[in-house]
Amino acid sequence: MGTVQFNGNEIIVQSVLVFYGEMASENIARKVAYDVSDYWNAPKATIYLGNNLVPVRFEIKGYYAPNLTQDDIIYNTDPANNYFRIEEQTNMDVSFVDGIGSNTGYFKLANLLQTGTTAAHEYGHTIGLDHPENMDIRGLGIPGIMYPRGTITDADYLYNPLAIPGDNTNGGTMNPMHRQVTVQDIEALQIHQLDFDKNTKAVLGDFSSVWHNKFEAGSWWV
Repeated sequence: MGTVQFNGNEIIVQSVLVFYGEMASENIARKVAYDVSDYWNAPKATIYLGNNLVPVRFEIKGYYAPNLTQDDIIYNTDPANNYFRIEEQTNMDVSFVDGIGSNTGYFKLANLLQTGTTAAHEYGHTIGLDHPENMDIRGLGIPGIMYPRGTITDADYLYNPLAIPGDNTNGGTMNPMHRQVTVQDIEALQIHQLDFDKNTKAVLGDFSSVWHNKFEAGSWWV
């Protein structure tokens, strides 16, 4: 989730990523915010807003909040704020957010350390993007940021370039470290269709406001 501001010269998408949980830390908060900003600003995209072609820039801040409470999330009214628990394990064994256009989720630490594209991918979900329908993109080059794990790509982008494409057991699916944010990803946000207020401000996403307790392996999600 984030706010969108048009200042006359550029469109600025602003999001604050707030982290809690046993594996969260100030260093992780800074790293994840940097990763998200780095990937989403990489294409240096420009889009039309009315008749004007304007650049889009992402301002991403990350904070560690060890004293965060459930009420802080439930009663938050700032659309820039997003809240993510970080632990060694999740109930799905991968990082996830609570829906397309949400502001909460749960990250697996190893995913974040493996590649910066994990946070950038999940951030894409929070601002409204889903996985592409076609997960076999052989012949299309570098995979975009919203392709999920399990996607079949050209050999150069697989875990194992020598594996049979689609063979999960031998590395025949996309290594997520190769994903990149593209101009098409930013165009897919449909910023030009947002409802800007009198202060030329709009919102991407919506409040899911979910507090996540720690997942304990072998137990039900609580």
